[in-house]
Formats: sequence, structure tokens, C-alpha cells
Amino acid sequence: MKDYDHIIIWLDYINKNLSKKKGRRVKRDSAVFDPTFSELFEAAKDEGLDVTLDHSNDHARFPRRAYVRSGYIMISKTFRRQKSEILSSLSSRILTRRIKNKRAQ
Repeated sequence: MKDYDHIIIWLDYINKNLSKKKGRRVKRDSAVFDPTFSELFEAAKDEGLDVTLDHSNDHARFPRRAYVRSGYIMISKTFRRQKSEILSSLSSRILTRRIKNKRAQ
């Protein structure tokens, strides 16, 4: 049954290795190479989105690539932001976090 109260954010939406046909939803310039579930979850928390482990799944398989484990988070629609805005802000958060980690090493 479809849940109309939440937005689903799959890891494949921001994966730079995928084509638009395979499920990427952001521009390749702002996408992330092989994002992990923990990076997506932490970026959503940093963005101020209401995410919990109860409303996420790190072992789910994206329908277009059912042979690969992906993962998703569910965000409540109370934030009144478009899905594309959320996706671009999450991918930019992950990119900045990766840059900070690389500089710290």
C-alpha cells in the first residue's frame, strides 16, 4: 500500500555511477560516487529532516536494480519542500562532508 504521508529517498537517486535511466534524479555534477546509507542518513539529520531508523531500510533493493542492495529513508511531507530540492541539498551535504573528511586525514 502506498504511503502518501512520506517522501522516499533512495540512495540510487544521488548515485553518480548511475544513468538517469537507472534511477539517478540529480545532475551528474551534484551527484555522489557510491553513497552509503549512513552518509545519507547523517546528511538528512544535518539538514534537519525528521528521519528515524524505523522509517528507513538499508537492505532494500531499488526496483530498477533489484540485483543490488541499496537503501532508502522516509521523510515526512510536513517540511513542504519539493523532492528535487531535498535531493540536491542531501547530495551537497554528503559532498561537503566527504571533502572535510579528506582534508582531515
